[in-house]
Amino acid sequence: MRALLVLFSVLLPLSFATAQDKLQVVTSFSILADITQQVGGEHIQLSNMVGPDADAHTYEPSPDDAKALLKARVIIKNGLGFEPWLDRLITSTETQATVVNASKGVIARTLEEGGDKIPDPHAWHNLANAEIYVSNITQALITADPANKADYQHNSQAYLQKIYRLLAEAKAKFAALPAGNRRIVTSHDAFGYLGQAYGIDFMAPQGLSTERDPSAAEVAALITQIRQAHVKAVFMENIKDARLLKQIAEESGAHIGGTLYSDALAANGPASTFTGLFEYNLNTLYDALGTP
Repeated sequence: MRALLVLFSVLLPLSFATAQDKLQVVTSFSILADITQQVGGEHIQLSNMVGPDADAHTYEPSPDDAKALLKARVIIKNGLGFEPWLDRLITSTETQATVVNASKGVIARTLEEGGDKIPDPHAWHNLANAEIYVSNITQALITADPANKADYQHNSQAYLQKIYRLLAEAKAKFAALPAGNRRIVTSHDAFGYLGQAYGIDFMAPQGLSTERDPSAAEVAALITQIRQAHVKAVFMENIKDARLLKQIAEESGAHIGGTLYSDALAANGPASTFTGLFEYNLNTLYDALGTP
């Protein structure tokens, strides 16, 4: 018994040291967390801020988030104006971590809101951009932890193979959608990159952010537009209250096509990983719109 206690007392500090020796990485929201974990594997200790089914647009950081930034060696954010609260927290904590913009190199689509042109931050919904995310994250981990470069590169290539298979599946299914079924309504304007890639027109009562509620006049105008354009389906989002979309569907005559995952992974189930999220959205759209 004494021998076991001695062995345990030796192994416990070793296991603790192993965990502490891992590269400390913080990600801003669940989609980035999954991509980063796929690349980092066993070599990183990951802390994520905005969790599954949560809205990053309206997130309020906690004291634990500030502590995580101070311990981190690498902070990975989306960029394109997606996390202004994170930029403020990085400044206030004066963290020494390297801040990585996962969307660096993406050709951003822009929209006009309030008289200003602003970038659409939801670039991950185009898998060609997701490849850029993977590349930026891989390079950041290699730079911070060059000793494990080979593993990061191997994990990255294996993950990209999954993305390439999804790209081929998306191209085939979206190409098969009837021409009259290519107008879709979602809660906020999160799927513009997906629409841009596959010729689908996404309409939404809210703009790029979920912070501002649409006015009654804006909702009425959207309902009129849905009727005139003969939009077939309205889709809920996992991060949003569905009541407004249900009202719009009822008043416009469009049917509820299902739930799409926009800015966050699911807590569990098929959309609990990024590739699972994309495939789930793809199949949900195809099932609802694939027949004339």
